[in-house]
Amino acid sequence: MPHVTLSLPFKNFEQPSEDLLPGHCSNAMPIYQMFCIAAHFPDYKHIRGLVRQSALHIMDAGGIVRKIESRGTRNLPQRMRRHGNYHEIGDYWTMHFDTAPRTLLSLNSIMRRDPRVVRWTILKLGSRPEDIAEEGRRTIMGESSFDL
Repeated sequence: MPHVTLSLPFKNFEQPSEDLLPGHCSNAMPIYQMFCIAAHFPDYKHIRGLVRQSALHIMDAGGIVRKIESRGTRNLPQRMRRHGNYHEIGDYWTMHFDTAPRTLLSLNSIMRRDPRVVRWTILKLGSRPEDIAEEGRRTIMGESSFDL
């Protein structure tokens, strides 16, 4: 299944100053990836609204949204219940972003209350872009980042 990258129209977008870019600041924001399964609706506006709300929340808190990808509509591995409704089909999407850890609390609260969300999880990819690049290099070279 092909991956689709969604683009959102951002107003008043400004380039971050040199000292806010990761790698230029001693306290750079950690990099996260959010996986989300949204309830499937025939209208695209519901998933678009959820993605837009999540991205704007990150940016309003001073974070940077790096990438948003749609993983498509799929049958769920099992029937899932959320907000009193049962779901058998879901729209999968991911978002890569940098933000302060305190913003995750409010983002989780939004996702928990939103009836369009079936499941979600947020993973910390690293503290700096260099951490992610180093982990990728280790994977390619066959080195393990942990001992078994």
